[in-house]
Amino acid sequence: MVPLQSAPPALGPPLVAFVGLAVFGAGFGAVGSAVVRRLPNPVSKYRILYAVGLVPLAVTAYVLLSALELGPAVAGPALGTRGLPPTAAATLVETLAAGGVAVVAYAPTIRGVRTVRDIDLTTGRATVQMLRYVVVVATLTTVFLTAFEAGDSVLVSVVALAVFVGTAYAAAPWYIPLVRSTRRPDGDVADRLDRLRDEAGLDVRDTRVLETGDAETASAVVRGPPGYRRLFVTDAFLGGFDDDTATALLAVQAGRGRARVLLRLVGTLVAVVTVLLLALDGPLLVLSAAALAALPVGLWLTRRGMAAADDYAAGRVGTETLAVALERYADFHNLEPSRRRLPNPLSKTPPLGDRIDRLRDER
Repeated sequence: MVPLQSAPPALGPPLVAFVGLAVFGAGFGAVGSAVVRRLPNPVSKYRILYAVGLVPLAVTAYVLLSALELGPAVAGPALGTRGLPPTAAATLVETLAAGGVAVVAYAPTIRGVRTVRDIDLTTGRATVQMLRYVVVVATLTTVFLTAFEAGDSVLVSVVALAVFVGTAYAAAPWYIPLVRSTRRPDGDVADRLDRLRDEAGLDVRDTRVLETGDAETASAVVRGPPGYRRLFVTDAFLGGFDDDTATALLAVQAGRGRARVLLRLVGTLVAVVTVLLLALDGPLLVLSAAALAALPVGLWLTRRGMAAADDYAAGRVGTETLAVALERYADFHNLEPSRRRLPNPLSKTPPLGDRIDRLRDER
């Protein structure tokens, strides 16, 4: 966002730009969904569409709306144009608007996802869930961007980045329930989860069940710092998998925690962004090249951590049991396990089919 001026800028130009971006986003989502539905393994391709389509669209929208001063135009008349509160408010407006563009692009894809996965996912429910996610992410992002803009040196910006990432990592057990509806497991469900965690070797402080409704996403993740790690499992995970499959998938999560997979990924991204920030006050070409070289190395280390997690899980439940569990995970989500002859240097996760093949080759 450009520095705030003494008088609020006109609202017309950024508002027109926002409407134009929203119209473009709706068209992009509709066309992208129509193409993806006709591709092999469309469920996997939808995930790629969201990662390489909607995320860059939101970033582009933020940059453009920030350059046109949408935030100051909206917040300026009420809060003024100088000081930290107006800057934070203006940044929040711009991040929410950029997220809104992404939601508009996401909405036309829901019908396609419903078709390829054969689920009863309603457009209204999915859109509301996405809006809830955008509000929380935009708020967190605003904190970092405000600190970044208030910094008067690259060092302050680097520190702000480190504090933001560290806080986001440590606070995940508390802000995930703000993004998703959760409940405490009780009764037989709690007893079953305790047993599955013990068999998987998964040591966490507590567990929350994520309510997915019609989305029917069967997943399990562990988030939080050492000493307060929380397991999040979806209701579809509990209802869709038998004990052997659920234990194997939870053992993978235990292995990822032991291998510090998430820390490897986060550390890679922080290192790359830090070097790019330092390039602003240093040798631009040299440091930019260093950042580009560090990215595939860090992602390779992340993939190695994923492989170590699979090895740990195989040691807990057996290689064939884990391989079958991964296949059942794919079947549940209508995913075709993908395979690659050459690894993708920009991927953080080995292809699911390659993971299954490696397990069976090691029997």
